[in-house]
Amino acid sequence: MKIVVNGINAGLRFSSAHIIPVHSSCGFIHGHSYFVDVEIEGKRSGEYEFVVDFKDVKNVVRSICKKLDHRVLIPINNKNMMFKGISNSEKNVDSEDYVDSSELSVLDFCNNDYVEFSVGNKEYKFPMEDCVLLPLKHSSAEELSQYFANIVFEDLRKKGYEVDFVSVCVNEGIGQGAFFKRE
Repeated sequence: MKIVVNGINAGLRFSSAHIIPVHSSCGFIHGHSYFVDVEIEGKRSGEYEFVVDFKDVKNVVRSICKKLDHRVLIPINNKNMMFKGISNSEKNVDSEDYVDSSELSVLDFCNNDYVEFSVGNKEYKFPMEDCVLLPLKHSSAEELSQYFANIVFEDLRKKGYEVDFVSVCVNEGIGQGAFFKRE
């Protein structure tokens, strides 16, 4: 059986700024008012024979939305972004150098007050509290839908639900979004 949660009607929304480095039109900092739709298929079980409790789905999605809301989304594994101010002795990095982002983790930024990076000849510096560092290659709707689906799937499985798949659509506005299905 499948359940569906409509993001607009359920209030599963967030507004964020992002950049898709070197893209012809999305390579500039811009924002969206996102909403998140969720479909879940699984086995009915428990006292009430739910696939999942809608409340559990909405709670986990809302917690992700709250984390991303009114922040700049920074995909720290983007090959076109070079980060500055990373202090990590394991990577032999001097904090004044720019670092290739392909092997960075969110933990590499834990002592920083700012996120500094360059894309080509453009340099950016944001207060850390204004940003969410994402272990993604891009902050596109495609990557965000996969990010949401993985978290929701794992959360529901930990709660004991017999979920076959979680499909999430992150919409950048009405009529355009990206689905990812986690099985």
